[in-house]
Amino acid sequence: MHRLGSGIAGGRLAPAEYETNFSDLHPRFDKHEALVASDRCYFCHDAPCMTACPTEIDIPLFIRQISTANPLGAARTIFSQNILGGMCARVCPTETLCEQACVRNTAEDRPVDIGRLQRYATDIAMEQGRQFFHRAAETGKLIAVVGAGPAGLACAHRLAMNGHSVVIFDAREKAGGLNEYGIASYKAPNDFAQKEVDYLLAIGGIEIRNGMALGRDFSLQDLTTQYDAVFLGIGLAGVNGLGIEGEDLSGVEDAVDFIAALRQARDKAEVPIGRRVVVLGGGMTAIDAAIQAKLLGAEEVTICYRRGKEQMNASEFEQDLAASKGVTIRHWLAPKRILERDGAVAGIELEYTALRDGHLTGTGELGVIAADQIFKAIGQSFRASGLGALSMEKGRIVVDEHCRTSMDRVYAGGDCVNRGEDLTVSAVAHGRDAADAIHLAFASAGQPAVAVA
Repeated sequence: MHRLGSGIAGGRLAPAEYETNFSDLHPRFDKHEALVASDRCYFCHDAPCMTACPTEIDIPLFIRQISTANPLGAARTIFSQNILGGMCARVCPTETLCEQACVRNTAEDRPVDIGRLQRYATDIAMEQGRQFFHRAAETGKLIAVVGAGPAGLACAHRLAMNGHSVVIFDAREKAGGLNEYGIASYKAPNDFAQKEVDYLLAIGGIEIRNGMALGRDFSLQDLTTQYDAVFLGIGLAGVNGLGIEGEDLSGVEDAVDFIAALRQARDKAEVPIGRRVVVLGGGMTAIDAAIQAKLLGAEEVTICYRRGKEQMNASEFEQDLAASKGVTIRHWLAPKRILERDGAVAGIELEYTALRDGHLTGTGELGVIAADQIFKAIGQSFRASGLGALSMEKGRIVVDEHCRTSMDRVYAGGDCVNRGEDLTVSAVAHGRDAADAIHLAFASAGQPAVAVA
């Protein structure tokens, strides 16, 4: 075993166990399964599932296309609204979006498998290398996109479709953003995030410059001087701290860093994990970290959340998935201090909480959970430099309904803006809509342009 402090080690499992544990969470439908699943759709004219989708994919249409043995037509329908439809099919909380709105729930308490049908169609198109969209004639316009995550990639692709040239600046070594670094490994195995990036870039007209960070290598003013327009899709780089005693001990880590390291690891056995792990938080990051800790061989994994089950940001499906993997979820517990032994984590002291007059408060009753590793998953914050006088509100960039910021020719979208939910699919919608707004702004300023459908 590879040891890293008391109780934390890699190589806890046999090689075959890692392969099994991190295999595809929801394997793709085969043709027969897809036809059976698509046959359950009512093909609603005024479809609530479509309204519930942040990218407004025509869900009844693409499912009908699958049902008539036309998966490539379905893929075109999906990609026309969401060029990252393959990843969204894997990671979207469909149980709280399109599938929750499905009218099948009323009669059968079971929706159409929209997410898996979307994956079926998009996977076929990507595997066959079918490109449905092509660049329009060159416009001579050059746009800078900061961030190669879902928002930036979606924006770049739509701009390229309309004949504009795009340079994407990204601080990391690989493109993909959250899709590459922030998604649980079992949700997107086999390097799918990079395959999707390659598929998207095949349209041409998009250059990615990795290792380039805003505020370090260039400023927003630099970009507005050199480019015709700028789109900011820089995500949330900051991680919230606990502010308690023992937070700096060996064995206390940010869950986002743990998830990123696991995604980039060539050998899962090299990722060290404790025997007894505590995850603090109630969102998707907490669930992903907890499940993967268990899959790496941790004996005990406990999620501690300061509020109740209903207040958790993680969906009920994800909570149930964690429980099915052996993760214990405990509610109404807030961290007070991390306990130490020989300079490393020995456990965590927590205080029971309760709602009093609508406010969360500690009850004064304390408890201790033994642990040798603690993951913090209590939220992320927007952190960036080099933005100049860009207007901010509640710690994020202010944009209007067209993703325009307070600065002329500067647009923004994704998790860094104060609009919508922090979801991959929402970020894609922002990037796509910003690209359309940029394109129309060029047209209204006298640049001949016709929007590409």
